[in-house]
Amino acid sequence: MLKNLSITFCLITFALLFPARAEIHLTDIAGRTVELNAPAQHIVLGEGRFLPTIAILDGKNVFNRVVGMMGDFKKYDPASWAQYSKKFPQLEEIPLIGSTGSISFSAEKAFSVKPDLAIFGLSSGHGPSDKNQTVMDQFAAAGIPVIIIDFRLDPVVNTPRSIEILGQVLGKEKEADEFLNFYNGKMASIEEKLKNVKTKPSVFMETHVGLRPECCSAFGNGMMGHFIELTGGVNAYGDVIPGAAGMVNIEHLISNQPDIYIGTAIGSAMSMEQSPNFIALGVGTDENLARKSLINSTHRTGVAQLSAIKDKRGYAIWHHFYNTPMHVAAVEAMAKWLHPEIFADLEPEKTLKTYFDKFQPVDLDGVYWVGMTE
Repeated sequence: MLKNLSITFCLITFALLFPARAEIHLTDIAGRTVELNAPAQHIVLGEGRFLPTIAILDGKNVFNRVVGMMGDFKKYDPASWAQYSKKFPQLEEIPLIGSTGSISFSAEKAFSVKPDLAIFGLSSGHGPSDKNQTVMDQFAAAGIPVIIIDFRLDPVVNTPRSIEILGQVLGKEKEADEFLNFYNGKMASIEEKLKNVKTKPSVFMETHVGLRPECCSAFGNGMMGHFIELTGGVNAYGDVIPGAAGMVNIEHLISNQPDIYIGTAIGSAMSMEQSPNFIALGVGTDENLARKSLINSTHRTGVAQLSAIKDKRGYAIWHHFYNTPMHVAAVEAMAKWLHPEIFADLEPEKTLKTYFDKFQPVDLDGVYWVGMTE
């Protein structure tokens, strides 16, 4: 009797963890038609930083499904990695299928963990993508479906559909709908309040602050550059830089003064000793350190000469917003910087806390944006 009860319990547990699978057909972000058995049970991630996004749907059970990943998460966002790995030590045990670029990707390692699905980014710079035809052919020959998602190149357009796709392939449609109700509602509210705005400040968004000694690399018409127009601004280099990002001439920058400066933070509290020229934001970083690091970064030639800096209209934002649906909170923060009167009642900090409380298996710990003044 006890043996039968034990077997029954195991079968019920298995059914809860792995619901019945069915063949589905979908069109991914690259426009490819993909067939697979869903829900996928063993997935490899073409970008390690997709893991917190998978956790939007899978929560603390994300580690039951991810069997391999690229190494960009630990290398480029070590503070978030440390937070996840402290709570979930099994993160450190997930096999790496490459380092931080498509060249380092190993199909052999990926196949060795026996995935039934691979998730790649659209034209990704940090792992295999739809542009790596050899890799795509290898997966096709192995009978392993690949889906392409995107929160990076065109986040405003592609984020909702990417979440829908993940909900389909993971068997988490209900969770995807819940997140999209939250996300779409926030984004639509900003768009609605800005529909009659005529005066739009020009914004210079510098990327990877402190990574290079010289000034400056900026977002063009891509990635977080899209957020500038979405929040009622004009990207100072949207029509100048071909592509998502590029270098800016200092003389041009000074002679074409932007109204607002925003720098992206690639540092955190844990990186300040080793990289004091980075702006610190994210996990474990308090507001005082974040503001101090922002102000320190504005002393560089080129940035120091900007009227936006002299008038304390300089801000910093967590760089990794560029590749996660978590950017919904960053968009609110930017909207409030660009149009403080219109968005006086907006509470981006509350949105960020809701994101962590409802859609992440780790807690909010640290600030993710900051201004030169309190």
